[in-house]
Amino acid sequence: MAAKHIRSIAVMTGGGDCPGLNAVIRAVVKTAINKHKLDVWGIQDGYLGLIENRLDRLSYNDVSNILTLGGTILGTSNIANPFHYAYKTGRGLQYKDVSDDCIKALQERQIDALVCIGGDGTMATAAQFAKKGLTVMGVPKTIDNDLYGTDVTFGFNTAVTTATEAIDKVHTTASSHHRVMIVEVMGRYAGWIALHAGVAGGADVILIPEIPYELPRVCDYVLARSSRGKRFSIICAAEGAKPKGGSMVVSHRVAGSPDPIRLGGIGNKLASDINGKTGLDCRAVVLGHVQRGGTPTPYDRTLATNFGHTAMDLLMKGVKNHLVVFKDGRFSSISLGRVAGRTRTVPKNCGLIRAAMAVGTSFGV
Repeated sequence: MAAKHIRSIAVMTGGGDCPGLNAVIRAVVKTAINKHKLDVWGIQDGYLGLIENRLDRLSYNDVSNILTLGGTILGTSNIANPFHYAYKTGRGLQYKDVSDDCIKALQERQIDALVCIGGDGTMATAAQFAKKGLTVMGVPKTIDNDLYGTDVTFGFNTAVTTATEAIDKVHTTASSHHRVMIVEVMGRYAGWIALHAGVAGGADVILIPEIPYELPRVCDYVLARSSRGKRFSIICAAEGAKPKGGSMVVSHRVAGSPDPIRLGGIGNKLASDINGKTGLDCRAVVLGHVQRGGTPTPYDRTLATNFGHTAMDLLMKGVKNHLVVFKDGRFSSISLGRVAGRTRTVPKNCGLIRAAMAVGTSFGV
């Protein structure tokens, strides 16, 4: 679709909530109205709202004073997939493809393009819509920083800041009680949050999915610290961290979700394992959803604003079915087809890993 034919757009937020979502919504809507004179619709609760035909017009005033707000004024959902929609029947959960109904809902309102703000799951679905002829533009959102093609996603900086502040606070109680404190952070299958927060917070041990740990090495490390008079240790563990030859700890599964596995519990497992091997007093702190809430940092506000503005400018230049990315210091875009089904994990030769090891941080190997 040529850019000159875009008269109306819809915007939605999918997947888990994330600091900076409202900043993107604000940038998309205000750029669309101010710069391009477009009509704008907001889809409530991500793909679920599209499935249920819950769309509302958005005005300039609707997105004023939301730059600093956490969460999303549109709402979100991480359990709805229009191409594999779960619904309850007398026989339990059944699945059907309702993507054509979603496209019809957009066509009935004469919406010419869809701006999808989300992570890998949201972009995978957006790529499927693109194959069916829908004009789509993606904006990379996730605190996990694991979306392929971009050096950074908005929300990550805020999550790292929150996790770092927690590690800072844990230091004093760990020192006072001479304990091993394990701080479990989010990240799913990537260790970006744990790595950055662990380094920034001065964690003694950092455990990430990309480097399976050896429990004896971790135990030897904290015991060695204790023998040197360092009577406490801080371990920053990604929720996807796993022992060498072992598996990740699964908290629970959500039936009907595009990604049913919910990780969680590695912190308590480590506390029990280390205590059993060393006799040291170990406690776990699980940060959980606190990392996804609250006011976005100034960095995330500006990054989100740039992402939203770039998304609209690219659309109006005729670019479609792409993800806006920040790569090598500049904003550009890549095809959604290159993003779908791929995860950006921490490379083994990451410079920050080398720097952490050089200052004595253990990765359990």
